[in-house]
Amino acid sequence: MIAGLGLIGWLTARVRAVAFRRNSRQRFSSLPSHHGGYVALWITLPALIFLGIWALVTPALITDRVLQGQGVEARLPPPGFERAAILSQARAIAEGRSGAELNPEAAALAPAYRSAEDRYNWIGATAALLLAMAGGIQAYVRIKPGFGARTQIERLVMGLLLAASLIAILTTIGIIASLLLESWRFFQIVPIGDFLFGTRWSPQVIDPADPGRALGAVPLFWGTFFIGAVIAMLVAIPFGLMSAIYLTQYASAWVRRWMKPILEILAGVPTVVYGYFAALTVAPAVRDAAVALGMPYASAESALAAGLVMGVMIIPFVSSMADDSIAAVPAAMRDGSLAMGATTSETISRVLLPAALPGVVGGVLLAVSRAIGETMIVVMAASGAATISLNPFDGATTVTKQIVDLLTGEAEFDSPKTLAAFALGLTLFLITLMLNIVALTVVKRYRESYD
Repeated sequence: MIAGLGLIGWLTARVRAVAFRRNSRQRFSSLPSHHGGYVALWITLPALIFLGIWALVTPALITDRVLQGQGVEARLPPPGFERAAILSQARAIAEGRSGAELNPEAAALAPAYRSAEDRYNWIGATAALLLAMAGGIQAYVRIKPGFGARTQIERLVMGLLLAASLIAILTTIGIIASLLLESWRFFQIVPIGDFLFGTRWSPQVIDPADPGRALGAVPLFWGTFFIGAVIAMLVAIPFGLMSAIYLTQYASAWVRRWMKPILEILAGVPTVVYGYFAALTVAPAVRDAAVALGMPYASAESALAAGLVMGVMIIPFVSSMADDSIAAVPAAMRDGSLAMGATTSETISRVLLPAALPGVVGGVLLAVSRAIGETMIVVMAASGAATISLNPFDGATTVTKQIVDLLTGEAEFDSPKTLAAFALGLTLFLITLMLNIVALTVVKRYRESYD
């Protein structure tokens, strides 16, 4: 109904604007469509904003009305989890989302919930329609030859864009604030030195007298670095850089037109697919290779398996940044090198790559930050053993894998085990933030400018 009123308002305002333009020769600042859009926005936006707020407020109002029913408070248990479960099930039955009546009291409250929902739905709908009509009348009255409807619409659009930007900023601030708050609670229980420099990670067995002894995160930092920044980069940097060189310097236009999109498809594959590939294909192959090398007790869950697949996943990141950086080098530099007698390979190694090096280094650092934050591949291909080992065939774990393990289960939210996940998340956030800052600084400071 609100959309229908908005359409009617748009048509009515447009007709009025066309009418006063027909018999006038003056220049107008707004088109008839601007006047129609102005009225339509005043009809729809206030009503939709009200309905959004009403949808957030209504559940509490409905529950309060049900609880005010005769004898309801006496039949329900005291405020707590049991009462909340009964009320939640009664709401589900009233909305038709629950067929099984696990609690007789919930079934008895369902009609009251249904009646309260109907009442507040009618109130909300009526108020929204009245608000829409009031906004439409107020806007329609302002439609005159000298009215700047276009300016008003542009201001409204700018306000919406500003609100969208603020939502993104506030979301980021909220994430950081939650990490800082919960991490502060964790470090009040566990000394920060024990957490950052301890070499034993065993959150399943925590001594209440000294929880820091079992929550040393060095093995997690090592596993994250070894898998994401060593093994994965040994795969991603050579293949990504060589593919970028081939596509920009050797490949024909036809080959580049087909190969570049195919390579970038890797960036769009869900990480869970990479995880299945790592667990079902790469990990058994790595185990068989370890057995062939004389390691009969090699496990299928190894750092090498996870790192190899992770390296394949981030090849497009390295390749794309290197491709753009090499392509940005002026053709005159390449042609001048070739004209001086240098071969193509010498031109690439001594002219193009040095000129494109800041972009390549920035792409590598961004790829590292992407790799150390990966979760699904590590969960499905690497083990959960927190060890410090240089053997890639041994099991290893990462910060992200342990965050998943810590936040799944039945541990209390205030326990050191659960709060450790926030401390790990904050540490990982700071690491990736520093990598991104370094990458952007390298690109900005050492980027070459060519005319």
